[in-house]
Amino acid sequence: MGIPVPAEACIITASLYCLKTHHLAIEGVALAAILGAVIGDNFGYLIGRKVGLPLLRKYGSRIGLTEERLILGQYLFHHHGSAIVFIGRFISLLRVFVAILAGACEMAWPRFMLFNALGGACWAGGYALGTYALGKKISEVSGPTGIAIGVLTAIGLVGSAMFLKKNEARLTQKALQEARAEGELSAGPDTQPQGVK
Repeated sequence: MGIPVPAEACIITASLYCLKTHHLAIEGVALAAILGAVIGDNFGYLIGRKVGLPLLRKYGSRIGLTEERLILGQYLFHHHGSAIVFIGRFISLLRVFVAILAGACEMAWPRFMLFNALGGACWAGGYALGTYALGKKISEVSGPTGIAIGVLTAIGLVGSAMFLKKNEARLTQKALQEARAEGELSAGPDTQPQGVK
């Protein structure tokens, strides 16, 4: 729900507890982690949908989110929202905000729900079952793997930022043209792009 808590650490700890004590079933931990991830992001989506866009329109310019950038965000979620929601699950900083942004950018809920559930199942289920399967080897694997994932994530974030910076003007023009064509440039928060209803 937008709160940056160490979710991976919670899932790994619970999975190792299952392995060592057998007081919990790993299937239950994996299911709880998946449900928690999916339900939490749905609440985040609803928050973004109900109050996110009006707040961003009112105060977004203070943090660089101009009206044009909000339209660009809606354009990106309209055209690439599925990938953003799914991949965002695996990036710590993005995971905190992607559901709220998806709601604020008016991504269609059924599509959000599908890719949120797929991402949540792969992410939470993968951490829980992967940790359990690795068992005692987790400490050996987590060091180098964690560093590799961190480096790849940093490269991905820098690459994405560079791409957006380089292409922001072009993408913003496309987003503005699409918004004008659909008559939504000054539309309210309940309006959805065509084909997303």
